[in-house]
Amino acid sequence: MGRKGEEEITPGGVMRGAHISSSPFLLFSSSPFDDYEYCRQVTRRHAKSFYFSARLLPADKRRAIYAVYALCRHIDDEVDAIERDNPAAAQAAIEQWRTKLNEVYSGTTAEKSAIRNPQSAILRAWRDMLTRYPIPLEHPLELMRGVLMDTYQNRYASWDELKVYCYRVASVVGLMTSEIFGYEGGAETMEYAKALGYAMQLTNILRDVGEDARMGRIYLPAEDLQRFNYAENELQRGVINDNFRALMRFEIARARALYAEANLGISLLRRDAHLPVLSASRLYARILDAIEANNYDVFTRRAHTSTSEKLLALPRLWREAKNLNKQVGKSYAG
Repeated sequence: MGRKGEEEITPGGVMRGAHISSSPFLLFSSSPFDDYEYCRQVTRRHAKSFYFSARLLPADKRRAIYAVYALCRHIDDEVDAIERDNPAAAQAAIEQWRTKLNEVYSGTTAEKSAIRNPQSAILRAWRDMLTRYPIPLEHPLELMRGVLMDTYQNRYASWDELKVYCYRVASVVGLMTSEIFGYEGGAETMEYAKALGYAMQLTNILRDVGEDARMGRIYLPAEDLQRFNYAENELQRGVINDNFRALMRFEIARARALYAEANLGISLLRRDAHLPVLSASRLYARILDAIEANNYDVFTRRAHTSTSEKLLALPRLWREAKNLNKQVGKSYAG
């Protein structure tokens, strides 16, 4: 995905930066536990906020979340590692993943425990995960379409156009993880999951404005730059003026509105997912606070939340989740 997690000084949104290397651990992999352990290592190394929140889940759901992240991460990194002027190679890499994943879903996969490589470990973890969590095949395939967008599109005319990208690289991750969390409310709950994906991806985009510009990518909608009379060449030069600050305030307000919308759906998840999802939403939204604290300098400073800040926030988040559980009352208990 063109947009990375917070650890990369950039995943195209749950991952650009230091690419994954094969883990020596895989040389001894021989069980589903080992495959999930590899996925956990990938998540821990590359998505600290995601990992922090996932650890608040029961063990079975936690392992499944790691498998989802590892798949997204590997697909994104493989495409990012390919030269930008070689879209055919990117398409071929995606096609290989698509073929292998189709085999997993159809039950014809040849990924045996004797095969020791990252892709095989992830596919075996998915094969095991699908026996408990019915993630539709269309979701990871849609994510692959989003990853490929960074190979042929580096400008977005409008928010509506950018939302397509955000949906593919972030909202579908929310749809996949919702199947793991468990939920009631049907399509309504899925709309809230999509909103959280939009919010998080837009947060990534705002945090990485400078880095993306240096890579020739501008995700901020052209209509918004025009609205605030801020030129593309100013963005490429890292100009921070009143117009840019107004533009960033506008985008931050949009992201916060999406977080607020998404948070309305947390009560529709199983109770054991309330704290993890609330934690993920609240902590990621704090990146927006950090951008403001940095006086909107997203060109030379990287907004983030520290481990200590996350730990200090946990008691308040726990109380909030507990109150949410009480409000839910006799509704969907996990």
